[in-house]
Formats: sequence, structure tokens, C-alpha cells
Amino acid sequence: MTAINTVHAVPNESTPAMSARIDYRRVSPAAVSAMAGLERFVRTSGLEPGLVHLVKLRASYINGCAYCVDVHTKDAPVDGETEQRLHAIPVWRETPFFTPRERTRSIPSCNGMAASPLLCLVRRDESL
Repeated sequence: MTAINTVHAVPNESTPAMSARIDYRRVSPAAVSAMAGLERFVRTSGLEPGLVHLVKLRASYINGCAYCVDVHTKDAPVDGETEQRLHAIPVWRETPFFTPRERTRSIPSCNGMAASPLLCLVRRDESL
């Protein structure tokens, strides 16, 4: 039996059907444990929560994960991130809303490491 989650929503014009996703918790519990450890590390690293949200959101767009985009766009404002910046993530190069640090180190790092937004932060932030 394959480990796939199915979405139980009834699709219509405004809510298209989502594709089935692999249940990674069942397929690879060790990977889930490692990612949880990485998440704990990033949360205690001293990085600004807003920066962490921006990187996670950027990686979610690159990965094409609508669920993750939804989660991160809801979580980021709780830590003070603005809607304007959240909406500008897909076109971050063309906007003036990001700091030099975000522009040169954090947001661009996701391009090569999108599968794990946390790795984007760990790889690029030399202060860790």
C-alpha cells in the first residue's frame, strides 16, 4: 500500500482539485525527525521570525506547494510581516520592499534549495 494522502474537498470552479501527496511521515519518519530538528535549530538561531517566514514562503512558491503558501502567508503576519512584502515574494527582485540582507543572501538562496526552506537559511546565514 502506498502512503498517499487524498484531499476530501469537493472541487468546483473556485476550488480546483489538489493532487494526492505522499505521506512523508509514514514513508520516512527519520526524514521528518531530521526536519523537525532543523526547524528547532532555526527557531533558536537568533534569525528574525519575519526572515524565516519570507524564506519559507519563497521556497513554497518555488516548490509549487499551495498548502505551504497558504500556511506561511497566514503565519507570517502573526510575527509582524506585512501583506505588501508577502505578496511581493514571487517578484522580490522587482520591488523595493526588502532589505539588502534579504535581497543578497536569504531570499535568493532558495533558488537552489527549494525542497527545504530551512536549509536556505542555514546555508546562507554565516552568523549561525
